[in-house]
Amino acid sequence: MSSFGNIFRVTTAGESHGKSVSCIVENCPPGLALTEADIQPQLNRRRPGQSAITTPRDEKDLVTIHSGTEAGRTLGTPILLTVPNEDQRPRDYGDRTIDLYPRPSHADWTYLEKYGVKASSGGGRSSARETIARVAAGAVADKWLREAYGIDIVAFVSSVGAIHLSPEPANAADDADAATALSADPAFLTLVQSITRDRVDEFLPVRCPDADAARRMEQRIADLRDRHDSTGGTVTCVIRNAPPGLGEPCFDKLEAVLAHAMLSIPAVKGFEIGSGFHGAEMTGSRHNDPFVAAGSDADADAAAARAGIPRSRLVTRTNNSGGIQGGISNGMPIFFRVSFKPPATISQDQTTARYDAAGDGVLAAKGRHDPCVVPRAVPIVEGMAALAIADTLMAQHARHFGRQMAPPPSLNPQSQ
Repeated sequence: MSSFGNIFRVTTAGESHGKSVSCIVENCPPGLALTEADIQPQLNRRRPGQSAITTPRDEKDLVTIHSGTEAGRTLGTPILLTVPNEDQRPRDYGDRTIDLYPRPSHADWTYLEKYGVKASSGGGRSSARETIARVAAGAVADKWLREAYGIDIVAFVSSVGAIHLSPEPANAADDADAATALSADPAFLTLVQSITRDRVDEFLPVRCPDADAARRMEQRIADLRDRHDSTGGTVTCVIRNAPPGLGEPCFDKLEAVLAHAMLSIPAVKGFEIGSGFHGAEMTGSRHNDPFVAAGSDADADAAAARAGIPRSRLVTRTNNSGGIQGGISNGMPIFFRVSFKPPATISQDQTTARYDAAGDGVLAAKGRHDPCVVPRAVPIVEGMAALAIADTLMAQHARHFGRQMAPPPSLNPQSQ
């Protein structure tokens, strides 16, 4: 499906080398100040041609709002956003060997098996060009969340290949109690509390908020680019000031919705929240997050008042849960990590079978591509996180309103 969300709902359209990429955003609340200038910065962070370590495709990715606003404010009606494709080059795929051979690790074969036809160039809907619409829609959700509730969403590159922002936790095969996760690392937790998008962008072109790690990551990507190869990496995302109560057990738990959002992004192969897979190596006594009294916090009180959802009286001393327990947000910062595979398009000859299984051959990939997608994936992860939180927040609003409208406990037959 090309739609995401139940209430705050987004539908996307467009192919890599078609005329444009577009989306329709439904149920954005009326009265939100919104112009193209609110959306364009995130598209600029995603667009190609940003540096020598990204694809040289020259696209400005300028967005136009066609409906759903008047005099710079939303009407509550569907918002149509479009971004033209100005530098599409279907001729890059004009070598007809691409009609004979599926590109290794691309979606050529699976799309053909599913639909009986596939786009003739650039991967069509399977191309990462499709994510323009996600970023544009996510920017709308992000502004609403930030202005109405003070919710702050920031993502950054946490690894490129085997180079990590923070050292990976040491294995503790013989002593599980000695195992520690990044979710319990004071330096990482400080980063989670303080990181901003402006700070992340100080470390261009990689967007890893550590000078030494960013330098080594950039060099690694450049080396692989020169060798016509590619590498994967991870993006970490932090959501601050999300109110408690978000998530709909049992099948739409908040981490399940976030995982759905992230795993739908092209090239994503993994998702972990809080302590993630390393938590499986810890004992319960180390992994449990003890509750403590929340104490006074003017910003948190104000955010809760704006949300119309009571602020939690408790917080947790540690945050191995990543801000979600039982599938429901607990008011602590939510953080998760997303892994991206190496880009499949590499400028090397690769052997592959023919579509008709009549034999093998050699396919020389053409076109423009990123040697590593994670620097440009940062705003995509932020956008999908914003869409997920906006949708679950609207669902919780409905639930909270229904609870307020219920009879007082003394009048409820079940309480007699």
